[in-house]
Amino acid sequence: MRVVVTGAGGQLGRALGVVLGSDTDVDVVGLRRADCDIVDPDAVRRALDDLRPAVVVNAAAYTAVDAAEADEQRAYMVNGEAAGRLAEFCGARRAALVHLSTDYVFAGDASTPYDVDDVAAPRTAYGRSKLAGERLVLDALPDAAWVVRTGWVYAAHGRNFVTTMRERAAGVEAVPVVDDQHGSPTLAGDLAGALAALIARMLAGSIDPGIYHCTNAGETTWNGVAREVFSLAGADPDRVLPAETADVPRPAARPAYSVLSPRAWLAAGLPEMPPWRDALRRALGA
Repeated sequence: MRVVVTGAGGQLGRALGVVLGSDTDVDVVGLRRADCDIVDPDAVRRALDDLRPAVVVNAAAYTAVDAAEADEQRAYMVNGEAAGRLAEFCGARRAALVHLSTDYVFAGDASTPYDVDDVAAPRTAYGRSKLAGERLVLDALPDAAWVVRTGWVYAAHGRNFVTTMRERAAGVEAVPVVDDQHGSPTLAGDLAGALAALIARMLAGSIDPGIYHCTNAGETTWNGVAREVFSLAGADPDRVLPAETADVPRPAARPAYSVLSPRAWLAAGLPEMPPWRDALRRALGA
């Protein structure tokens, strides 16, 4: 059984290659942007015709949240139009699609975890483009598309918030980090394992298509993540100072609360995700 992963060069794409590749019954093919730019219809057609996958996992995205504010058209081309077209191509070739989406589709003004059927009201260009992609995917492939929203994804490698904080922990200076944005840090490897379980259920025909939420369990703030990284690195967590979002203005508004409810995921019999602290310890080898 062949699974094609777009966006294979990203944190999640690399993790999916490792997790899916460990299954001897799965032939996983990772496509980086240089291999297949999902904005290019001809490139996508050729790739799907050549590879003939049973499942496509779309982990490709325009993720430059701040840059999208000045270039929403490009964000929409990648996250919206290209995702919808990919779903159409999958449908024509009888391939199922797992499409990754984001907590940014919500306004971020809640006080309890967002459920899959809560009203989406993105406040950023990035969020609007991702919501458009969700809708186009589900419209084009209603019987064979699974949209999985996640958030605050990181890995032990590459450039991300966790690796940056690990580097800062090795210094001596104080580090201000916002303490008024709440979410669920999610380890790319854990998310990849969860998606592998989803794909198995999809192929068995034992899970309905639609929208699901998947993050590591629990919630914290960016400040809380940073303090935990410092502690695990053997540094003084009190060097991480609390800051407010207003102290670090950015072009794109950051959600104050973007915790996602796993209700639909668990109700479908999919595996419960580990707590975010446990995942962080494993990521940092602590």
